Amino acid sequence: MGSKPKVLIAGAGLGGLCAAAALLQRGFDVEVYEQAAELKEVGAGVQLSPNGTCVMHDLGLDEPLQEWGFEPAGKEIRLWDTGQTFKLFDLGAEARERYGFPYMMMHRADLHRILADEVIRLKPDAIHLNARCSGFEQHAGGVRLVMEDGSVASGDVLVGADGLHSRVRQQMLGPHKATFTGGFAWRGVIPMNRLPARLAQPVGANWVGPNGHIILYPVRRGELMNFVGHVERDDWQIESWTEVGTVEECLADFPGWSDDIREMIRNIEVPFKWALFLREPLDKWGEGPVTLLGDACHATLPYLAQGANMALEDALVLARALDQYQSDPALALRRYEDARRERTTRIVNRSADNLNRFHNDALADPLLAAAYAEKEWHPDRIRERYEWLFRYNAATVPI
Repeated sequence: MGSKPKVLIAGAGLGGLCAAAALLQRGFDVEVYEQAAELKEVGAGVQLSPNGTCVMHDLGLDEPLQEWGFEPAGKEIRLWDTGQTFKLFDLGAEARERYGFPYMMMHRADLHRILADEVIRLKPDAIHLNARCSGFEQHAGGVRLVMEDGSVASGDVLVGADGLHSRVRQQMLGPHKATFTGGFAWRGVIPMNRLPARLAQPVGANWVGPNGHIILYPVRRGELMNFVGHVERDDWQIESWTEVGTVEECLADFPGWSDDIREMIRNIEVPFKWALFLREPLDKWGEGPVTLLGDACHATLPYLAQGANMALEDALVLARALDQYQSDPALALRRYEDARRERTTRIVNRSADNLNRFHNDALADPLLAAAYAEKEWHPDRIRERYEWLFRYNAATVPI
């Protein structure tokens, strides 16, 4: 590891761990600093489209991905009150043939563990817990990461993978204004054995309605159904994935929805509330030997299912850039940023566009709803929205 830059990573979420694994595999010395006392991931499901699973393939992690994930047969659009169904796209063998990689649905904790295990395999002492970043200091020889307890870590490069409320971003670029969208999401998982066969389908489903939408898909080998219910309500504005609500409150947010949906809600183990905020994409991610990754630089609304995929893509492109330009880390970070900024900005903006598409007034009218769904999810429109996403390959994109 002698001649390659030493990399400090603030944050041991999906993006931080993926970057650590990709860098360690390329012979870099890496230290990861995580504020939590325990190495775990919160939240529930995450969708890895082919642009995300190709990163896991590059890391040699296909086997655990297949062991812990779920490969769906397809995705569907369903109307909120009747359940009338429209095909979104086929997956399974077709995704592998079309894009070269599978579409996988995962529990976030399982994906997090796969990445953490790879980091630990490569460097058992790479991850430091109870290490909350308070800031950093640049100097001629590199950068120092300063913790709240006064301890300091020194390296050549600092990657701020410290999430929505990134301390690294705040020190470098100042406050990042967030605008409340007027809604929040209910999140939870449902044991599949609680559901009747008609509801335990091997597909992902987006139920769309006039004032909300619900996303359902199997995770953890099909043992759990992931539930995300988006509702327009402005009296809850806490941007956290760990705020617990009640099944009764969740049911009250979806009046008139299909009995199938209400049965799903009644079987959620623990429902969590997460307020949704929109952040404008950043024009700049880094300075000198410091850069950002994942939610720290391009937090997105979850309406294209690309948040985790973007973090994985960032991680691999960052590792490739540092490997390619290892004699000049600052140049490597600029090349990484230049290679990623346009794509991530487009994803953030397209995700925001989907909010009105999913929550359209036409869906309230039985005479208009089916025609609206057929128009908005016509195969030509689906190709326009998803082909450019899924065909991206972080392992080969020019840097």
